[in-house]
Amino acid sequence: MRQVLMLLLLSLNPTACLASRTLRDELGRTVAVPDHPQKLVCLAPSIVDDVYSLGAGSDVIAVSDYTTYPADAAKKPSIGAPLNPSLEKIIAMHPDLVLATGDFNQIPAIDQLVRYGIPVFMVNPHGIAGIHKSIASLGRALNRNAEAAALLHDLQTREQSIRQRIQGKPLVRIFVPVWYDPIVTAGRHAFITELIAMAGGSSVTSDIAQEWPQVSLEAILARKPDGLLLIKGSKMSMAELENRPGWQALAAVRERRVFYVDKLIELPSPAAIYAMEDLAKELHP
Repeated sequence: MRQVLMLLLLSLNPTACLASRTLRDELGRTVAVPDHPQKLVCLAPSIVDDVYSLGAGSDVIAVSDYTTYPADAAKKPSIGAPLNPSLEKIIAMHPDLVLATGDFNQIPAIDQLVRYGIPVFMVNPHGIAGIHKSIASLGRALNRNAEAAALLHDLQTREQSIRQRIQGKPLVRIFVPVWYDPIVTAGRHAFITELIAMAGGSSVTSDIAQEWPQVSLEAILARKPDGLLLIKGSKMSMAELENRPGWQALAAVRERRVFYVDKLIELPSPAAIYAMEDLAKELHP
């Protein structure tokens, strides 16, 4: 029954006649996209920010769960979680382009949309360089190359301003407690580790190869961080740490040396650069 419904919806989908450009996405896939896509479905919150930043927010007809930024995007219909979107909902909306990310969207779901005639363009942002690359890629996919160039220039100018701000200042050694039982933190390859470094800090666990390693409290005590970095609005709070056995042995907890950063720093999109600007000001007033 589900397959019959999808086929019926597909028969009403005009996407195929709009496709007239062939592009290669960031996963190396060849994708036929419309000249001027105007009905976009975004399958990850970071892509929503990218699209709005490129001036195409009004073309977004649906987003995924967990989309809270920009505020206007949170009002858009949701097609479900990034890992398990509703294919029926997507097809029923007749998008002329779906935008997805290699980090969060499962390839089988993407392949199924393609089989039903809906083009899916994928990005794969990793680190600040990955944000830049995805903006350029989406600029091509949306036929907004000039907007992408202007956005990249703005972001790179902001990044250069941050570098100038922290030049010659001592690094602030930071511990990032993601969770407390077991203790999980940011390792060398975590996105936030790179952002902390650009903001004039240094994650005390950046020597650990895993992206999100589990560590012991003794390992954190030995590293003697100058302060903690907490995400605003997260369940990981200073009060939580202060009330847990052993954490008062950490000077940063005992003396409440804590920095806060907006949760937008978790998005591999322009919003992370804006959050990093605020973090640089916190670390180096």
